[in-house]
Amino acid sequence: MLELIKSGGWVMWPLIVCSISACAIIGERLWSLQRRLVVPSGVLSNVQQWLERGDIDGAKVGVLRRGSPLGRVLAAGLVNRNRDRGLIKEAIEDAGRHVALDLERYLNALGTIAAVAPFLGLLGTVLGMIRMFAALGATAGDPAVLARGISQALVTTASGLTIAIPSLIFYRYFRARVRELLTDMEQQALHLVDLLHSTARASRGAA
Repeated sequence: MLELIKSGGWVMWPLIVCSISACAIIGERLWSLQRRLVVPSGVLSNVQQWLERGDIDGAKVGVLRRGSPLGRVLAAGLVNRNRDRGLIKEAIEDAGRHVALDLERYLNALGTIAAVAPFLGLLGTVLGMIRMFAALGATAGDPAVLARGISQALVTTASGLTIAIPSLIFYRYFRARVRELLTDMEQQALHLVDLLHSTARASRGAA
């Protein structure tokens, strides 16, 4: 492996950094974007039971907020439950924007790696070709020098593509995953708005 890295020249070092970074991001996002962590089941039903019993306090809202990204969105609605419907939706949308940023964390970096890695590989290819053609004049076509130039060109190209292809696949997968999770959270948040509106209307009717 070390000989392979040496044959690729200095371009291999930024490619290695890209590879390590991509693996770290992919692993972290695979863990963080699990549905059970982002949109746990039963959260909205628990909130509905609290509303039905009139059993909502700051402690429960705090636990809800810390429990999951969905909990953060629903907690924003509960904190503003005594306000108008429009203000409740505005608070939920604001919390949703912050949650979306958290879910998309590191994805831009992963997309950048997917875009840059092939260019680094191409740079290594160009440098290898320059090295090879320079050897033609300096060493009268020494096969060993030509082989090193060709090796650098091929190794860096292959390395760049090997990094870029899975990075691009996971980048697109994670983007789709985030959209799916955000859509699910949006549906549950809208259901909470309806619950809060109907609860407030029932309270006014009882009064």
